[in-house]
Amino acid sequence: MFLLTALVFAAADVTHVALPGGGLPEREPAAVGMSAERLSTIDRVVRRGVDAGGYPGAAVVVGRKGFTVWSRGFGTLDWSAKSRVTAQESLYDLASLTKVVATTSAIMVLYDRGQIDLDAPVSRYLPDFQGGLRDKVTVRHLLTHRAGLPAGRELWRIAKTPAEARAAVMASAVKCTPGACYEYSDLGADLLGFIAESVSGQRLDTFLQSAIYSKLNMQDTYFQVPAGDVSRTAPTEIAPPRGYPLRGEVHDENAFALGGVAGHAGLFSTAADLSVFAQMLLNGGSYNGVRVISDSTVTLFTRRAAGRRALGWDTCDGGAGCGQFMTERAFGHTGFTGTSLWIDPDRQMFVILLTNRVHAARARRPSKVIADVRNDLADAAVLAVMDDPDGVRAMPASFRADVAQDWNRPLRSSRTASAAARRRAAAAKRAAAARKSSSSKSSSKKPTAKPTAAKATKAAAKKAPVKSSAKSKSTSKATAKK
Repeated sequence: MFLLTALVFAAADVTHVALPGGGLPEREPAAVGMSAERLSTIDRVVRRGVDAGGYPGAAVVVGRKGFTVWSRGFGTLDWSAKSRVTAQESLYDLASLTKVVATTSAIMVLYDRGQIDLDAPVSRYLPDFQGGLRDKVTVRHLLTHRAGLPAGRELWRIAKTPAEARAAVMASAVKCTPGACYEYSDLGADLLGFIAESVSGQRLDTFLQSAIYSKLNMQDTYFQVPAGDVSRTAPTEIAPPRGYPLRGEVHDENAFALGGVAGHAGLFSTAADLSVFAQMLLNGGSYNGVRVISDSTVTLFTRRAAGRRALGWDTCDGGAGCGQFMTERAFGHTGFTGTSLWIDPDRQMFVILLTNRVHAARARRPSKVIADVRNDLADAAVLAVMDDPDGVRAMPASFRADVAQDWNRPLRSSRTASAAARRRAAAAKRAAAARKSSSSKSSSKKPTAKPTAAKATKAAAKKAPVKSSAKSKSTSKATAKK
């Protein structure tokens, strides 16, 4: 198997001529064993996502056997008609794709150099990360999300400076025995970023630029968007906690709190740049004759290591945005802003989708829209392969985007309504019980003699506040429950 993989890598690593706008050279689908007619399905499903209001635009690149076979821009960067999306020029906030295109890749390079031991405790590289269960956390645990760390912390609420945010990450408690439980964690990715910085002696973005991006001529991949490139960057949140619309600035609040350069988020790129990165991995770590990562390291980091997780990477298991037809060795990742990258080494192909579904989505359930479109895109690409040893697969009568199930239905509307009704009924029952209790207490106090008019007035005055208070208390509880 390893020999076969090496042969595939070697065959794919041909010399390419870089395109003026970046990316791989292009070939007609038929030249790499794919059907243009079947690939056209991609246009339909991605446009349906735009038309449904899931995102204003998208950039797509499908590559196979060292070439781009389908490169498209759909819609616009925002909801105006002014800025059309292109796969070559449009910049997108990659969100959690940062974990693999940046952080994991940095660890791969340093592992290649013999500077990182995957089974060494994190404290070897970050001495401040010590005490309790933290002493048992290894680099491998961080890469497989099995360090026992929580999913994240609201750094943007508790830290006023990047230094304070970093200190908060380092002080994060490990709540589960490392290796014994799985929790997808942004904090683990941040710690990996800190390790890369500690070992390399450079800030994460600086190290990546010299060790990977410049070698691949990825000129549009960086953490902090230059002022001159903001206009071609897709905007994200329009009303974030920061108080102003975001464009060319990282969407993730915790990454922003860390200074915009973080292990879990913050990277921006184009679909064209990512196509070169994907091809480098398909080639076994080299591109245009330049070695970036060793082929053995690529194999080690991209195969399953714990559950469905590889080292840093996710793998395809019939979901997670990779569709249902990619092979078991396919690996990739998704990003919260609406991005995804999936690579299938057995078919020598990759699929890239970049959107900004967090930008004022008009669909009621944009997360459902992007999930279906991601899977459709991957499926359409695989179904377009005509030289698969397993034979040509039949095209389905319809794709997920054609059905658009639940795209614009309020999330759990019926369940929400019934839950509200149950809360109102419970509140009414408590109020009735309170009134009954108050009435019972009043009737149990039987006078021994007929009160005078003055005493009767005084007694009534005492009873009224008690009854009113009980009713007020019940009403306030019901209001709080609604």
